[in-house]
Parts: sequence; C-alpha cells; structure tokens
Amino acid sequence: MSVIFSSPVVPRVLALGVLLLASQASLALTLDQALQQALAQAPSLKATAAGVDAAEQARIPAAALPDPVLKLGVQNVPVENDQRFRLDREPMTMQMLGLMQEVPSRAKRAAWQQQADATLGSAQAAAHFQAQSVAAQTAAAWLRAWASEQRLALFPALIKENRLLDKAVQVRLAAGLGLAAERLVPRQQAALLHEQQDALHAQRKQNLAQLARWTASPAPAVEGGWPQWPVQRARYRQALLQHPALRTAAAQTRGAEADVALAVADKTPDWAWEVAYQNRDPAFGDMVSLQVSMDLPLFVGSRQGPRIAAEQARLSQTQAQRDDLRLQLQAELEQGLAELERLQLAVRRSEQTLLPLATQRAQLALADYRGGQGSLTEVIAARRELIETQLRDIDLREQQSLTNAALYFAFDPQHQEPALYHPKATEAQP
Repeated sequence: MSVIFSSPVVPRVLALGVLLLASQASLALTLDQALQQALAQAPSLKATAAGVDAAEQARIPAAALPDPVLKLGVQNVPVENDQRFRLDREPMTMQMLGLMQEVPSRAKRAAWQQQADATLGSAQAAAHFQAQSVAAQTAAAWLRAWASEQRLALFPALIKENRLLDKAVQVRLAAGLGLAAERLVPRQQAALLHEQQDALHAQRKQNLAQLARWTASPAPAVEGGWPQWPVQRARYRQALLQHPALRTAAAQTRGAEADVALAVADKTPDWAWEVAYQNRDPAFGDMVSLQVSMDLPLFVGSRQGPRIAAEQARLSQTQAQRDDLRLQLQAELEQGLAELERLQLAVRRSEQTLLPLATQRAQLALADYRGGQGSLTEVIAARRELIETQLRDIDLREQQSLTNAALYFAFDPQHQEPALYHPKATEAQP
C-alpha cells in the first residue's frame, strides 16, 4: 500500500530531518580535530600559560634594588620648661628630610635572579608537561570512543545473522526435524544481543563524555580509523632525557641550586646609605647628614651555616628524586615497548588466524545444522565464539593503539619541544 502526502509540511519535515542527520554526521570528530580543540581550549593549559606569564613578569624586577625610602621628621624637640614644643629655641631642633637606599649584596641579587630564572623555567616545564599530558589523554579518550564505535558496528550484522538463524530453525521445525524448544533459542539470542548492544551504547556515551572533558565541546560521534604512529625504539631511548617530566625535575633542581646560592649569599653583608637635610631656625643654620650602615654576619656557624646545610640537603634530595624519575621513565619505556610488541603480535594473530577460524567454524556449524547433521547448540556456541573473537580483536586493537599513543606522546622528540602547545592565557568571557 502506498502512502500519499497531501500536506506540503511533511516533505519539509522529512527534508529537515535529512539535513539534521547530515549535519550530525559532519560533526563527527577526527583524532586530529580532537587534539587541536583540546590544545586550543583546555582550561588547564590556559592556567599553566598564565603561570608562565606571571613568572616572566616576576623575573623582570628580580635583581633590582629595593625602592628608596623617604624620611620626614622633626628631631630634638624640647618637651620641658617654657621651651617645650618650640622649634626655634634649641639649636639641635630641626626638621628633617631624608632619603635612604638599601643595597643588598651583589651575590644576593644574583641569587634572586637565579631564583626567578628557575621559577620561570619551572613554569615553562610545567606548561609543556601539561600540554603533553592533555594531548596524550585526549588521544586516549578518542581511541576509547573509536573502539566503542567499532564494537557497535558489529551488531547490525550479528542481528541480521540471528534472523537468518531463526528462519533456519523454523524451516527445520516445519520439516519435522529438531525439538520444539529450539524455536525459542534465536529469540533468546536476539534478546542477549540487544542487551549487549545497549551496554555498548552506554559505554559509547561515557567515552564521548570523557572526550568532551578534553575538547570542551561534546561530539555525537568520532570518525577516522585506527591511528598508526611510527615506533622508533632507538629514537625513543635517545629522547628519554628530554621527557617533559624530567624537564620539570631539572627545573626544580635549578630552583634548589638557586636556594643554595641565596643561603650562601647571606654570608655577604648588605649595606645601606642615607642622606638627610635638616632645617633649623635661621639663627642656627641648616645641616646635612650622611650615614652608611652594614650588616655584620658574625655568627655564621649558628645562623647562615645551618641554613646553607639545609638548602644543600634539599638540593641533594631533588637530584636524587630526578635520578629516580629517570630510572622510572626508562623502565616505563622498556615495559611499554615490550607490551606494544606483544599486542602487535596478538593483533596479527587475531587478524590472520583466530578471526578466520572463528568465522569458518560459525559458517560450517550453520551449514551442518541446515543439512540436518549438526545441532543448534553447536551453532549457538560457534556464533558466541565468533562474537567474542570479534570483540576481542577490537579490544586488542584498542590496547595496541593506547600503548602506541602513550609511547608516542611521551617519548617522541616531536612532542618534547618546549615551545610546543603553549596557548596564551586569555581573560574569561562573560
């Protein structure tokens, strides 16, 4: 029976629906697009960029002299007898206008500059480390979402095959073969398939939500394919010392060295100068004073010495932690390479051996059943094994890509450039 639309509104609604579906399809996010969005919009990167800006500004006045001090006052004013609070009776009474300038030692100012440089380096290393982390986690989130898409893509064909199985069961029963209870088996299998499909739909939504956490905008789907990053083992090992985490540790070590330099600089005395103009009664004449003061670090053994020892101990602690981190990253690199090699072999075995065998077994079991030689139990078991093999193949590809991405974004020199992915901090828009 054909249906004729008498109203022009319905075709317009259908056309609008087609356009909406097309627009949703066009909104599917590729891996490159996800990385670009995350590195351009991630709030954590804007936060670290603001930290770099702050450190750059704080570095400018780091070694500058303190601001001069203006002094105003009245000196030697009498407070007794009939001359009290008079400014024109006592020769030593004067109004004073002075200027004082503290001059920290050159060693101390150099240590302040060293501290500011170390703080800037630490902020830059933290920004780079955060950018590398955002890129790696965005890629991992995208890969999990893509794996969900691949799992769901299996089910239309599986549901269609289950309908064919249902028809085969009905044909056998109509021919007087088999048991009446077999009529319900395909329906049970269909319900199980739909239940598994619903679970995968929920997992897909969760993975897309996790991806939106990095891209700052939700996507209805992802598209592309399994990414293939070149694995260059020798290059990864050579670039190990440039890992963002080690850059951060090195910046912390430079900060500890600056703290030691500042503690040592405390042994060098600071000094200050002061000049003052004193205005007295015209009968006595004005005066000028010049004064120089200097610290006297006389108790080095009980004051500066322990502080120096404490900062040197902190420096040794930071250096040991950096060495431990290097060994940890070295172990992670070798473990990751070994795991990636295992997964590559497993994916190849799944693609070349396990999947073809499982497919062939399911086909043969169904053919035997149709020919009256096999049992429905064997068909169900073969189909279940095929589904598990297909899902396991996707699991292996997902694990392989996740391991490949973790190695690539952590150890590939392309992602270890300090100037990479440093968005400028921007003011929040209302």
